[in-house]
Amino acid sequence: MAQTATVIESPVKKSAINPIVIIGALFFIFGFVTWMNGTLIPYLKIACELTTKEAYFVTTAFYIAYVVMGIPAGKTIKKFGFKNGMAIGLFVMAIGALIFIPAAMSRTYGIFLIGLFVQGTGLTVLQTASNPYITILGPAETAARRISIMGICNKIAGALAPVILGTVVLANIDSITEKLKTLSAGEKALELNQLASRVILPYGIMVVVLILLAILIYFSSLPEINTEHEDETVAAANTNKTSIVQFPHLMLGVATLFVYVGAEVIAGDSISLYGTSQHIPLSTAKFFTSCTLISMIVGYLVGVFCIPKLITQQKALVASAILGILLTLATLLTHGYASVFCIALLGLANSLMWPAIWPLALAGLGRFTKIASSLLVMGIAGGAVLPPLYGYFSEKFSAQSAYIMLIPIYLFILYYSTIGHKAGRTNVKA
Repeated sequence: MAQTATVIESPVKKSAINPIVIIGALFFIFGFVTWMNGTLIPYLKIACELTTKEAYFVTTAFYIAYVVMGIPAGKTIKKFGFKNGMAIGLFVMAIGALIFIPAAMSRTYGIFLIGLFVQGTGLTVLQTASNPYITILGPAETAARRISIMGICNKIAGALAPVILGTVVLANIDSITEKLKTLSAGEKALELNQLASRVILPYGIMVVVLILLAILIYFSSLPEINTEHEDETVAAANTNKTSIVQFPHLMLGVATLFVYVGAEVIAGDSISLYGTSQHIPLSTAKFFTSCTLISMIVGYLVGVFCIPKLITQQKALVASAILGILLTLATLLTHGYASVFCIALLGLANSLMWPAIWPLALAGLGRFTKIASSLLVMGIAGGAVLPPLYGYFSEKFSAQSAYIMLIPIYLFILYYSTIGHKAGRTNVKA
C-alpha cells in the first residue's frame, strides 16, 4: 500500500480544484523552459561555432543541476514546504533566464551554459516540490492519471516552445548558414553577434513571467501536504527503516528515471539535427521536436482515460518499454522522413513512463517521501549524461546508428516495470 498524506493549512475539499490547476500551470512553465533546449542546440551550434558534441553540452549544463542540486533541493522543500519551494524554484529559474542576456551580448558559450545550469537548479527545486505533491494529492492508484494530466500541460508547452523560439532565433537560418560561408572573419563575427542577440527578447520576457509566477505561487491558496504522517500499514512496514537506501524499489526507480529521462531528451532534442543528417533542411527540421512532444501528448491522453480503469500504471510502463524497443529498431531500419517519424513516435512510448515510475518508486515511503523525491529528481540528470553520449556516438559512427544505445535503456525500464518495482516490498499493488 502506498503512503497517505495529510493536507494542512486549508481543507482538501475547498482546495480540490485549485491545486490541480496551479500545479498544471507550473508543469506548463517548466515544460516550456525544458524543451527550448531542442532549439538551442542547433542555434548555439551556429551562433557560437560549436561541434555537434560541444552543442550537446546544452543538455549537460541544464540537467547536471539535478545531480548537483538534488539533495539541497530536497532540504529546501523539507524546510520551507512544498508551496514556498515552488516559489523559490521559479525565482531561481528567472535568474537563469536573466543570465542569457549577457551571454547573448558577448556571444560566450560558457555564460550560456551557466544560465542553463541556473535554470536547471530552479527546475530541480520546482520539480522536487511539484512531482511528489501531485503524486500524493489523492489516491495512489490514480497517481499516474494525475501526472498524465500534468504531462499534457508540460508537453503542450514543450510542443509550443521550439515553434515559438525557433521562429524567433532560427528565422532564415538556412540562408544565414550559407551566407556565413562567404563572409570574411570580421563580417562573420558581426553576423554571428546579430544572430546571438535574437535570444535577448524571448528570455527577457521569460524573466518577467517567472518572477510574476513566483509571487503568485507564494500568495496562492495551495494546501501544504504533511508527508510525515503514515497510515498504520506503512508505519509498521517502516518501523526499522532509518534511511531511504533501505528501499530497493526506490533506488531502482531512481536508476530507471535516470535512463528514461536520457531517452526522452535524446528523442526530443536530437531529432532536429538527425533530420539534417537525413538531408532535410533545418528550416523544416527545427519543428521536429514539436512532433515528438505532440506524440507524447497523445500518450498522456491515453493515460488520463485508461489509467487505472483499463490498465494499471505498472502495465502501462511494461507496454511503453516494449513500444520503445520496437520504435528504436524501426528507426535503425528506415531512412529519411520515415526514420524521423519513428523517433517522433518515441514520444508516445516515453509519455507514460514518467507518470508510472513516480508512484511505483514512491509507494510505501511515508515520512521518507520528501528526501526520496529529491533523489528521484536527481535521476533527471540522465538528460545531462546520455545525450552527449549520443552526440559522441553520432560523430564517431553516424547519427542514425547512435540510436542503438536506446535499446539497453528500454530493456532496463522493462526490467523495472516487471520485477524491479517489487524489490524489497511486500503486498505490492501497482
